[in-house]
Amino acid sequence: MPERSATQVFIDHRELLFSIVYNMLGSVADTEDVLQETWLSWASRDLEQIENPRAYLVRIAVNRALARQASISKRREDYVGPWLPEPVATGQEDAADPAVRAESVSMALLVVLQTLTPLERVVFLLNEVFGYAHTEIGKILDRTPAAVRQLAHRAREHVHARRPRYDVDPGLRRKVTEQFLSAVFGGDLQGLLGLLAPDVTLWSDGGGKAPAPGLRPIHGRDKVARLLSRGSGRVPSGLDVHYREVNGDPSAVLFDGDAPFGMMVLDLTPDGERIAGIYTVTNPDKLTHLGRGNEERSDSGSADTPSLEDADD
Repeated sequence: MPERSATQVFIDHRELLFSIVYNMLGSVADTEDVLQETWLSWASRDLEQIENPRAYLVRIAVNRALARQASISKRREDYVGPWLPEPVATGQEDAADPAVRAESVSMALLVVLQTLTPLERVVFLLNEVFGYAHTEIGKILDRTPAAVRQLAHRAREHVHARRPRYDVDPGLRRKVTEQFLSAVFGGDLQGLLGLLAPDVTLWSDGGGKAPAPGLRPIHGRDKVARLLSRGSGRVPSGLDVHYREVNGDPSAVLFDGDAPFGMMVLDLTPDGERIAGIYTVTNPDKLTHLGRGNEERSDSGSADTPSLEDADD
C-alpha cells in the first residue's frame, strides 16, 4: 500500500478513532496522544498484510487508550474539585475536526461511564454506542465472547440503574436552560427552587484554576438553589451566552469577551419538567474547543498525525 494511501486510510478512520477514544478518556489531549501512537503503529506496519484496516486501527487505538488509564487515574487523584470530561462541540456537520464531530455521548452519561472499570467502559461504548458485536469486541480486547457478554451485562446494569434511557426534546432543554440562567443571573432563589428536582446534583469543574462552588458535587434542591443564587454576584458582568450543542446536548457557553468563561449543560428529569443535574466547566484548559473561532472550525490535528488536510483532493 503506497504511503499516500496509508495516510488516506488513516484519515478516513480518524473521526471514528477520535470518537471511541475520547468517550473512553474524556480528554481531547489524551485522545490526540493515543491517535498519534496509533498512527505510528499503523505507518510502521507492512500494510499489505492487514486485511481489515478499520479493525486493526480500532484495536490499536482502544488498547493504547486502555494502557493510558493508570496515568490518567493518577492525575485525577490530584485534581482539584470534581472532574468532568472535557466538553466538545458537536452537531457542526460542516466541521472537519473530529473534536467537533465526536459521536454524541452526553456529559451526564460520560460521568456515569467514568464509574465503570476501564474494560466495562470500553465494552459498553463499543457495543451500545458504536454497534460492535460481542465477537468483534472480543477480538479487539483479546477476550472470549462470553467474557465480553459478562462485562457488557455488568456495565449495562450499572449504567441503566444510574441513568435510565429517556429522551427530552432539545427545544425543551433550550427553554429550561434559558429559564435557569435567568434565575441564576438574577439571584432568583424562588425561581431556582421551582426549576430544580428535589435530588438535583451540581457538578462544577474549575480544576483549581477558575471559580467553582465546591470541592465535591453538591446534592439537594435547597443547597444548590441557595448556592447558585448567592454566587451570581461573583460572575463577571457582561458575559455573552451562546447556545450550542455540546456532547450532543443543547448547552450554554458563556464568553467573557472573546474568551470562553464556562460551559453549562443541564440534565432533565424524564418528564422534562425539572433539572436533575447541572454540569458546569470553568477550567480554562478544558474550554479550548469551545472558543468563538471554533464555531466555524477548530483544528485539533497533531503536527505529526495526519489530519484531514493531509488527504489529496
